[in-house]
Amino acid sequence: MSTDDKNRAVAAAILPLVGGAGNITSVAHCMTRLRLGLRDRSLVRDEELKALPAVMGVVEDDTYQIVLGPGTVARVTPEFEALVAEAPAAPAATPSADDLAAQGAAIRAARKARNQTPFKLFLRRIANVFVPLIPALIGCGIIAGLNGLLINLGWLPAVTPALAAIASGFMALIAVFVGFNTAKEFGGTPILGGAVAAIVVFPGVAKVDAFGQTLSPGQGGVLGALGAAVLAVYVEKWCRWWVPESLDVLVTPTLTVLVSGLVTIFGLMFVAGEVSNAIGEFADWLLVHAGAGAGFVLGGLFLPLVMLGLHQALIPIHTTLIEQQGHTVLLPVLAMAGAGQVGAAMAVYLRLPRNGSIRRTIKSALPAGFLGVGEPLIYGVSLPLGRPFVTACVGGAFGGGFVGLFSMLGTKVGSTAIGPSGWALFPLLDGDKGLGRTIAVYAGGLLTGYLAGFVATYFWGFGARLLEEFDVDTDTGPETVVAASAGTTPPPGPAPEPGPEPKPAKL
Repeated sequence: MSTDDKNRAVAAAILPLVGGAGNITSVAHCMTRLRLGLRDRSLVRDEELKALPAVMGVVEDDTYQIVLGPGTVARVTPEFEALVAEAPAAPAATPSADDLAAQGAAIRAARKARNQTPFKLFLRRIANVFVPLIPALIGCGIIAGLNGLLINLGWLPAVTPALAAIASGFMALIAVFVGFNTAKEFGGTPILGGAVAAIVVFPGVAKVDAFGQTLSPGQGGVLGALGAAVLAVYVEKWCRWWVPESLDVLVTPTLTVLVSGLVTIFGLMFVAGEVSNAIGEFADWLLVHAGAGAGFVLGGLFLPLVMLGLHQALIPIHTTLIEQQGHTVLLPVLAMAGAGQVGAAMAVYLRLPRNGSIRRTIKSALPAGFLGVGEPLIYGVSLPLGRPFVTACVGGAFGGGFVGLFSMLGTKVGSTAIGPSGWALFPLLDGDKGLGRTIAVYAGGLLTGYLAGFVATYFWGFGARLLEEFDVDTDTGPETVVAASAGTTPPPGPAPEPGPEPKPAKL
C-alpha cells in the first residue's frame, strides 16, 4: 500500500467513527492533532476510535481532537477533508421538539464540562496567533543552527552568508505575520493588522522620538505587533459602525492604519519594548540566581499546565525571548516534563506485566514520547491511572532542576524555536558555552528526567488497589491477538462472561 493510500485509509477509518461527513462542521490540524468541529458529539464512537492503530488518543476541548502524531496528521488531514467534501449531502430531517431540547441540553452540558473561562478563551486566541508560525520558526531555527556549526568549523564560507539570510529573514519580519494572524483571529481584516504591525520593524521609526527616547526598529517586538493589531481590529470595527457604506472602502482602512499606527509609534512600541526587556531580564535572572529551584518548579508543573491549557500563555514569552536573544532558555527546562512522562511510562510497563492493552499502548507511544510528543502517553497511560501522572511530574521536576542548576553554574541552554521537545529539540539547541556543552547539559537533563520519572513511578506510582485493578490479563486469548495484528476477524468461540466495569483509578 502506498503512503497516500495508507493516509486515505486512516482518514476513511476515522470518518464513520466521528459520525460521518454530515457531522463535521470544521477540519483543521496542529502539529500532532486532527481538530474537528462536530454537530452532534453523541455520534462519536470514542472507544472504537481509540482502538484504531493510527490513533494515539483523543482530547476534548473547543474542538474534538484526535492525536495522530507529527507528520502523520499533516498527511491524513487533506485526505480527511477530501472524504468529507466527496460525501453526498444527506437529506435534512425535521427535528422534533424533544430532539431539539435534547441537543440543547447536550450542548449546555458539554460547555459546562469544558469550563471555558474567559481567561482560557483569551489564552487560546493568543495561541491561535502564534501556533501557525511554529513551522517557520522550526525551519529557520534549524538552518540557523546549521549555519552556526559551519561558521565554527570554518566550512563553506561562501555559503554561510546565504544561510544566515535565509534563517534570519523570517525573524526580521515576524511582527508582520503576528499582526496578520492577530487581526484574523480577533475578527478584523488580516492585511490591515499586518500593515500596522509592519510599523514596528520599519527602519524609518529610528527617526521618531517618543517618551524622550529615539525609537529603534523592532522595539516592542511581537508583543508590540500583537497590541497594534488588536487595536487595529477595534478601530476597524468602530469605523464600520459609523462610516457610511459608500465611503467605507476609503475611510475605514485609512483611519484604521492611521489611528492604530500613531498609537503604536507614540505609545505601544515604547511600552511593549519595556515589557519585552523585562521578560528577558527576568528569565535570565531567574535561571542565574534560582536556576535549580526554578527549573524544578517549572519542569514539575508543566504537565498540569498543559492539562489546564495554561501553557498557552508561555508562547508569546518564548517568541519574545527568541526574537530578543536568539533563543528561549525556558523551553529546554519545560521539555523535561516529557522526559518524566517517558520514564513513568517505562515503569508502568514493568509494573503491569499482565495488562497487554496498556503495554501495547506504551510500546506504540514511546517512540513519539522520546521525540517530545507526550499526548499518547498522557491520555493513554499515566492520566487514566492517576498516580503515575503525578510521578511523571516528579520526573519532569528533577530534569528541569538539572538544567536549571547548570544555568546557575554558567551554562545556559536555549532553543532557537518552539514546538519540538525531547530528542527532536537537539537540532535547535543553542547556548553560551558552545554546542558540545549545551548538548551535554540538555542530554543530562533528559536522562535525569527519565530516571527520576521511572524510579518515582516504579516505587510510589502504584498502590495495592491500583495494581489489583489494572495488573490483569486484558486479552481474551492468543487467537484474538494474532487476528488483531493480522487485521482479520478472530475465529468464533465461546463468548466471555461479562465482568464488572472497571472503576476509575484513584490517586
